[in-house]
Amino acid sequence: MNLLDNLLLNTDSYKSSHFLQYPPDASGMFSYFESRGGAFAATVFFGLQIILKEYLSKPITAAQIDAAAEFWRAHGEPFDEAGWRYILAEHGGHPPVTIRAVPEGTRVPGHNALFTVECTDPRVYWIISHLETLLVRVWYPITVATQSWEIKRVIREALLATSDDPEGQLPFKLHDFGARGVSSGESAAIGGCAHLVNFRGTDTVSGILAAREYYGEPMAGFSIPAAEHSTITAWGREGEAEAYRNMLRHFAKPGALLSVVSDSYDVFNAVANLWGGSLRDEVIQSGATLVIRPDSGDPVTVVGKVAEILDGRFGSSVNGKGYKVLRHVRIIQGDGVNAHSIAAILERLQALGFAADNIAFGMGGALLQRLDRDTLKFALKCSAIRRGAAWFPVSKDPVTDPGKRSKAGRLSLFRSDSSGEYATFPLADGQPPGPEWRDAMETVWERGRLLREWNFAEVRARAGRFA
Repeated sequence: MNLLDNLLLNTDSYKSSHFLQYPPDASGMFSYFESRGGAFAATVFFGLQIILKEYLSKPITAAQIDAAAEFWRAHGEPFDEAGWRYILAEHGGHPPVTIRAVPEGTRVPGHNALFTVECTDPRVYWIISHLETLLVRVWYPITVATQSWEIKRVIREALLATSDDPEGQLPFKLHDFGARGVSSGESAAIGGCAHLVNFRGTDTVSGILAAREYYGEPMAGFSIPAAEHSTITAWGREGEAEAYRNMLRHFAKPGALLSVVSDSYDVFNAVANLWGGSLRDEVIQSGATLVIRPDSGDPVTVVGKVAEILDGRFGSSVNGKGYKVLRHVRIIQGDGVNAHSIAAILERLQALGFAADNIAFGMGGALLQRLDRDTLKFALKCSAIRRGAAWFPVSKDPVTDPGKRSKAGRLSLFRSDSSGEYATFPLADGQPPGPEWRDAMETVWERGRLLREWNFAEVRARAGRFA
C-alpha cells in the first residue's frame, strides 16, 4: 500500500512522543524480539528479509518529513522533526540501526531472542522504538511458517508409518488455498510465501511472487488444473457427468494430475456411479491421476467413505508397509481443514488400511488468517539503554503477569556445539558465554544496507530439518 511508504508514519501514534520520554542522558538503545510461548514450543524464523527489503531499504525524503510534520501536528502528537532531518542529512535518509538475526528458516525454541536491534547514535537512539511497529509485524510470516511446519511434521509422521516414499510425497501434501481468506493482498503474499518454506503446493500466486521478489526463487510453488463448483453446476444437475468428462477431455493426459470438486450434488453418488461408473474407463485409459475433492460434510467421515468407494471402484495395491494405495485416483480435502482435522483424517485413513499417499489437504483461512500475534506471544522489548557512555540492562517484570517478564542486557542467541540447544545470553564484551557456545546470530542489516541475504533454498533447507 502506498499509504505505508512513508516510514515516518508507518508506526503507532504514541511512538511519536517517545523521544521526549527517555532519560535526558540516554544515548543508545538495544531491543530484542522473541516468542514468549504460545501454541507451539518452537518457531520457524522467517520473513524479516521481506520487511527489510520492502520498508527499510528506501531512504526517507525531505518531502516525507514535511508530510509527517503536517500529519503529527494535526493528529495531536509531538514530532522530532529535527531528528528526522538529521537522519536525512547525516545518514542518507536511512535509520542508523544494526539488526542481528538468526538465519531465516531456523527453528528456535520459544523464549529466545530471534533478532536484535541496536542504535548507538545519541541524537536518534529512539528510532528503535519508532521502528517497533513495523518490525514486530514479522510475527505473521513466522507464525504461518511455524504452523505450516507443525502440520508438516504431523503429515510426515503419517507418511513414515504408511508410505513407501514419505519424503517424496511430503512437499505437496498441504496446498495453500488461503489467498481469498486473508485480510489483504500483502497478507496473501507474505503468508503464502511463508507457507512455501515448508511445502511446494499453492494456489496463492502472490506468495510465489513474494518468494521471487524477496528471496530470488524463480518458481517456489506449483499447482494443477482444478474445477470449482461453478464449472460443474454450469452444466446443470443433469449434465454433471458431462462436466466431469469435459475435465477429462481437457486435462487428463498421461502422467498429469487434475482435481475435480465432486460434491455439488451428491459426492457419494458422483464417486460411486459417475467417476467409478460411467467415467471409470475414461479415467483409467487417460493415464492421468484424478484427484477427487469432497468439499462439505464432516471431513473425517466423508474422506474415509470416499476412500472406501474409490477402492471398490478403482482398486488399490498394497505397499511395502502393508497399506493400500489407490490406483488412478487420489483425494484432496479442502473444507474444514486445520491442524486437528488433518491429524484426525490421517488417523481414520490409517485405521481403514489406507496409506497417507492417498490424501492431500488444501488449507485456506486456517493457514493464513486464523492466527494473530498472541498465537506465539511475540514482543519486541528494550533490554538495554546507554546513558552517557555506559550501557545499563533494563527489563519489565509485571507482578500481574510473570509471563511478560522480559530479558535484560545486550543479548544474542547462542547454540551449544555439544548439545545443539539454543539459549539467549547477554553479550560479554561481544564474546560467547563459554567455549561450547557459538553465536547463532549474524548481522543482517546496518544503516540501510542488507549485509546478509538468504535465498529460498537456504531457508527451506534449514526449515526441513526434523532431527
